[in-house]
Amino acid sequence: MKQVLVVDDNLTNLRQINLQLAGEYRAVLAKSGTQALQICESERPDLILLDIEMPEMDGFETIARFKDNAHTRHIPVIFLTASHDTATEVKALQSGAVDFIRKPVERCVLLHRINLYIRFFEYQSHLEDTVKALEDCIVAAFSSVVEGRGENSEGHVARTSQYVAILCGELQAMKLFPNELSDSEVRLIVRAAPLHDVGKIGISDVILLKPGMLNDEEFNIMKRHTTIGANILKDMLERAPTQHYLKYAIMTAEFHHERYDGEGYPHGLKGDSIPLCARIMAVADVYDALVDRRVYKKPLDHSVACRIIHAGRGTQFDPRVVDAFQSVNHEFDAISK
Repeated sequence: MKQVLVVDDNLTNLRQINLQLAGEYRAVLAKSGTQALQICESERPDLILLDIEMPEMDGFETIARFKDNAHTRHIPVIFLTASHDTATEVKALQSGAVDFIRKPVERCVLLHRINLYIRFFEYQSHLEDTVKALEDCIVAAFSSVVEGRGENSEGHVARTSQYVAILCGELQAMKLFPNELSDSEVRLIVRAAPLHDVGKIGISDVILLKPGMLNDEEFNIMKRHTTIGANILKDMLERAPTQHYLKYAIMTAEFHHERYDGEGYPHGLKGDSIPLCARIMAVADVYDALVDRRVYKKPLDHSVACRIIHAGRGTQFDPRVVDAFQSVNHEFDAISK
């Protein structure tokens, strides 16, 4: 049964709406905006009925708090109001409410509006998930085309994306980078990960498939894949500015070969001036390169790869990311096999 949070300082109104919802929806009652916010810390209602005129925190301040919270901003809110003032109605809609219902509330109107908006937002969520899945398929296919041209074995894109997700989860568990690794940002970072080597599409096969070490001139050409990839992705973001994961894809592509000690490329960035998503990808990418078979080398054992990454702690890699890797490297081993 769908859940509706009803927020009103008047207990008589709460009881009345609770009775009107009985049998159709499970009502959760709150007599203040503060109590409603507390309830939403543990519950996720499908819709919120919100009174406007309440003491201490009125409906407008309460909805603003809902919209500022990533966990509640997408829940549809219908205002309850006894006002017939047009300005109040306009303000209600401008604040982010999907509709308003005038008091006293008629049961048939109430149930119809609730059903309408719950169904609409369910469909919208389904549509967004479908579009996201389609976008991810396109990204994976595009990345696989690039992967097929290079020295990486099949599956490099998928493996490194999984490694990035594991590292992000461990860094969250370690309570590191809380401002940069919210759940929503982690999802964007992981979505962006498959595009980290997209710039290799602009590098000659003669260099990508060379069965041996690159000379200095060839290596300087290979380095360009970072900026080539970033430029491709910047063009994509310009054409699709709502695709926020592309911002992380740009940073990952351009900076994942920077080193923590400033000796990397293409810009010689140092320490935390390297975007976090790129510092995470650096560990994921190098691990996969070490344990993977390449045209110029045999795969290394997992234990050897771990020692090499640990040796780069604080020089090649962010020490905090290496510490996270040390805690979850068994998961990397399982994926690589």
